[in-house]
Amino acid sequence: MEQGEERLTANDKGLIRDSWERLGKNKLPHGTVMFARLFELEPELLKLFHYNTAFSSVQECLSSPEFIDHISKVMLVIDAAVSHLDDLHCLVQYLVNLGRKHQAVGVKTQSFNAVGKSLLYMLECSLGPGYSTELRDAWVTLYAIVVETMSSGWTENGENKSD
Repeated sequence: MEQGEERLTANDKGLIRDSWERLGKNKLPHGTVMFARLFELEPELLKLFHYNTAFSSVQECLSSPEFIDHISKVMLVIDAAVSHLDDLHCLVQYLVNLGRKHQAVGVKTQSFNAVGKSLLYMLECSLGPGYSTELRDAWVTLYAIVVETMSSGWTENGENKSD
């Protein structure tokens, strides 16, 4: 991950921090937009979130207390990455373990592509005119670093990254 940090310039880090701060303290509504978009892009992922009951609709899933908790956790992971932009290697073990947990529940590494698109969609919707190509590129770089680290948990568990 140390090599990944070098891919982020000081300007990239500033753009990421500023944009994340502009979303405000309550990130839950933004996370809900992100997951609604994710389920549009990959509706089959909805089946992974069955908790105690199968959801009959995306809206039912998004408004369930268990899923709201999941959204909050995802936003905290993004927050941790933003907070540690100058020291991302301190998150390696956490992200590898998070990758293993996602593999264990049936997430495939290719789904991270749709998650990335959903993150960018949320940022674009939330930031409006403040969303630029330069900002998008900075987030793409950060997201790639996080996914590479999480995906290393898959390779350690035997799944080929191209699966």
